[in-house]
Amino acid sequence: MPRHSSSNHSIHQTTSIQTMGFTIPSADSPADQARKLMEQKKNIEIEIEEHISVLKANQSTMQTPLVDNDGFPRADMDIYAVRGARVRIIELRNDLKDVTEAIGKALEAVYDRSQMQPASVESSTAKVGVSEEMKPFAKVDGVVPGSPAAGAGLRREDLIIKFGQLIHTSFSSNSLTPIAQIVGESENQSIGIKVLRDGQTVFLSLTPRKGWGGRGMLGCHIVPFSPS
Repeated sequence: MPRHSSSNHSIHQTTSIQTMGFTIPSADSPADQARKLMEQKKNIEIEIEEHISVLKANQSTMQTPLVDNDGFPRADMDIYAVRGARVRIIELRNDLKDVTEAIGKALEAVYDRSQMQPASVESSTAKVGVSEEMKPFAKVDGVVPGSPAAGAGLRREDLIIKFGQLIHTSFSSNSLTPIAQIVGESENQSIGIKVLRDGQTVFLSLTPRKGWGGRGMLGCHIVPFSPS
């Protein structure tokens, strides 16, 4: 299906580096690029919720039949509004997938820049710091389809090595309470996450959200992880 969403259009007007269907602003710093993309992601999610509200008002979902048993348009719903909302939700979900991948690229650039250290007698210490950040401290044990975690691209068996500003040294015990605290303080705000997946580093953006249709604000099960 061709995409004609306003979110894609605005991005191509203001950016120039192409990645995964979206573009990253080239005139700004990596951190600014990430912030702009996260704001676009938030706006897309808000618009999706608005169209889902149209479906709910008509007691409909993305799969509810629009005709009755005799094949006639149903009289108990606004067929035009429901059909339009469904089309727009599909477009926006495609946009959300693209901008989420673009955020991952932007966060990767932010992280790479943060690891650049000036040559000095502290260089050996800097190298130790980088390796310390690569240690996973938690594992994704399950992801609910349609949840914020699923939308962010988290997968079962992902090993978390960075959650916001948290790394493995942020935890004094086997408790993941610091993660819960960040999530509770970040409703509708993007959190940068770095995970190890099949030996590769993956950068993701996760937006905790209530009312997504399931329990909690993430829709995933995260458990402590200790490298053997």
